Amino acid sequence: MIRVHVICEGQTEEMFINELLLEPFMARGILLQPALVGKPGHKGGNVKFERIKADVENRLLGDRNAYCTTFFDYYGLPQSFPGKDALPAEASIKDKAQAVEQALVAQLTRHLGENAMRRFIPFVQMYEFEALLFSDPAAFAQGVDKPELASSFTAIAEAFDTPEHINNSPQTAPSKRIEQLIHDYEKPLMGALAALEVGLKAMSARCPLFHHWLQRLEQLQTEPQA
Repeated sequence: MIRVHVICEGQTEEMFINELLLEPFMARGILLQPALVGKPGHKGGNVKFERIKADVENRLLGDRNAYCTTFFDYYGLPQSFPGKDALPAEASIKDKAQAVEQALVAQLTRHLGENAMRRFIPFVQMYEFEALLFSDPAAFAQGVDKPELASSFTAIAEAFDTPEHINNSPQTAPSKRIEQLIHDYEKPLMGALAALEVGLKAMSARCPLFHHWLQRLEQLQTEPQA
């Protein structure tokens, strides 16, 4: 069994791994082991480079037969995070994600060395986890038990090229748009229920950056084990 430590930004991302990704990857002989960024027992968040560095180091050097990946969002990263300020706001989401992922790998490689970093797979979700839910607006509405919101969710999704383009600002980030429609939105629970209803197939079909990450993890089946 190939082990992959998944450093998650928060409880929603951790629940998403457990509920949607764990079983299909187990069927491929890949065990995903999610954990919140930072010290055990807290709620995650506050994704600073020093915390990521400590977590990646613990996984790669403490478990030399395993891989490590990340699952946190671009929206929540501080401007001081490696690569966050490398490109202008109008740059494509693909370029923004790559700038952060490449800068993160470069910084970590300086600390941990190239040998350990061969087992590291960076991923930055654009812009938030909630963007994935807009891959199927009707299923999203059904998942949060508010089918009457299907048309509102559809209108949001159709305003962008892909769900991953739903933009990054304190007012218009995916979660903020949801909160404007669902005032009692409970992120971990309702987000997980909606994700189960939307399903991995729809997310992968509509979100190319997310799909690429899944592909990279799946390819571990055919790579020499660490």
